[in-house]
Amino acid sequence: MSYAAEYQRSLTDPEGFWAEQARELPWLEFPHTILDQDDNGSWRWFRGGKTNTCWLCVDRHVEEGRGNQVALIYDSPVTSEVREFTYRELQERVARVAGGLADLGVTKGDRVVVYMPMVPEAVIAMLACARLGAVHSVVFGGFAAPELASRIDDATPKVVLSASCGIEFSNVIAYKPLLDEAIVLADHKPAHVVMLQRDQLKAELSPGELDWAAWETSAKPSDWTSVGATDPLYILYTSGTTGKPKGVVRDNGGHAVALNYSMGAIYDMQPGEVFWAASDVGWVVGHSYIVYGPLMRGCTSVLFEGKPVRTPDAGAYWRVIEQHRVKSFFVAPTAFRAVKKEDPECALLQKYDISSLQYQFVAGERLDPPTYHWLQEHLGVPVIDHWWQTETGWSICANMAGLELMETRPGSPTVPVPGYDLRVVNEEGEELGPGAEGAVVIKEPLPPSAFPTIWGDHERFQRTYFQQYPGFYLTGDEGYRDEDGYVYIMGRMDDVINVAGHRLSTGQLEEAVAEHAAVAECAVVGIADPDKGQVPLGLVLLKDGANVSEAALQEELVALVRGAVGAFANFRRAVVVKRLPKTRSGKILRQVLRKMIDGQPYQVPSTIDDPGILPEIEAILRERSVL
Repeated sequence: MSYAAEYQRSLTDPEGFWAEQARELPWLEFPHTILDQDDNGSWRWFRGGKTNTCWLCVDRHVEEGRGNQVALIYDSPVTSEVREFTYRELQERVARVAGGLADLGVTKGDRVVVYMPMVPEAVIAMLACARLGAVHSVVFGGFAAPELASRIDDATPKVVLSASCGIEFSNVIAYKPLLDEAIVLADHKPAHVVMLQRDQLKAELSPGELDWAAWETSAKPSDWTSVGATDPLYILYTSGTTGKPKGVVRDNGGHAVALNYSMGAIYDMQPGEVFWAASDVGWVVGHSYIVYGPLMRGCTSVLFEGKPVRTPDAGAYWRVIEQHRVKSFFVAPTAFRAVKKEDPECALLQKYDISSLQYQFVAGERLDPPTYHWLQEHLGVPVIDHWWQTETGWSICANMAGLELMETRPGSPTVPVPGYDLRVVNEEGEELGPGAEGAVVIKEPLPPSAFPTIWGDHERFQRTYFQQYPGFYLTGDEGYRDEDGYVYIMGRMDDVINVAGHRLSTGQLEEAVAEHAAVAECAVVGIADPDKGQVPLGLVLLKDGANVSEAALQEELVALVRGAVGAFANFRRAVVVKRLPKTRSGKILRQVLRKMIDGQPYQVPSTIDDPGILPEIEAILRERSVL
């Protein structure tokens, strides 16, 4: 079937289309209802279906005779270690860790926070939770204690699974002090903490805390638990414009169907082939395409601990592709910009045989045309940009390699994926024609895997995503379509910036900056960066009488943000201004500031309290070499 025919069918007959995709997976009980709405009015897929995500990802492959196939390859240049786990070995370890969780009182519906680096035990922990029907919430290991504490308070986990340290380049980052501080800060106190001791740094365990190795070894293996298709599989927190993270809820049934479909239709992956997503399990890419998607499909998934540069060289990616015979590789453009900076002529590629590579996928931020052309020139395979969000769990737009490979166009993630009725609209909700830029929205119902709610706050779910355009999901991104229907995503509408593929709320950064004793007020906006896509810039208004140099202030603010959010936020610049542009009601004009910094034309709003402030700020930013 052609892309056009499949896409059209998914919109005109969504129930028939997705019922067909659901039958591509085994079920404990096939759903009696394909699509309906719950008591909150949220669309739900496959009600009445019974399944277990861990069983789909692990046990059924062993039952089907593929137990000796490699399921997971752990490749860690930062520790000089490569390990392989067959599906049978993965099953044994997951069952035992699930048994350990059961011993700690974890049952179906309980929450477990996983605060771990890119190690096999992180994947095992996720699958073990799924095995019991428990709800995991993986927190990115780079987050500082306050961010971890906010997630503990929101998810109220019974258990926290962690590790003694993570490794960033050559630096060993102790996790235990961060976890200890987070638990002190949090109102909710987890009943148990289990700590994986890594050779690079051992943690001093507090009374009552458990050593992972002894805990796992002593546990009795647990079987999988039947769960409903609409039961939650995980909570994953994404940045909100208020600074408070939003707990995106993912269900079991729709998630499984969508990921299995995407592995074939988008990534052209079949059982036994090697897939590599060079992300982190703390982000949605790691959930969908390091853990669940590849394993559900019966593929071999690469779990990579490190960065492309300095681990140990810019040829690390090519080495992994050659060594493990990777077919499809998925990474953020930031990574390739780092490689390009170190090796602009791609000379290191000549040392490796990457003939196994058939597709290069990129996502997480906009693929800039220079990086696209550089990849096209040197790789000799289709370079496929695709666009999606934590809220959807898989691609909204893509070039569907497994269905019909289309022409690629620089700057475009190509076309909407089947199931996504995408529109570009103006402020009044009127659909715009080709070339006209507006808000990118998706007509309800969203396809399987899309979130049905925010954990514990359905009112916020409705208000944030569906209030502005009733009947449509507001993606928060602006863009346009060309005459051929190709989609172009130009940037965020809200106050979320994308730093090297990490979505960060400007609100959470502003909260950290405002903690400084000399700061009266601040605004954080994203500025373009050739390597990371965007980095935050702080515009700071000082308190009267504050006695601090701008250089010292910047150094202290960097330390504050590192402590409150994490080093990965890349907050390195702050500029002191005399005033901030505001509306008469006191709202800072962040959109105007963003356009100013991006060199785009902007209109002076009629609601501004002081029109003369904008030229003043422009002059300061030009003087500081920001513009």
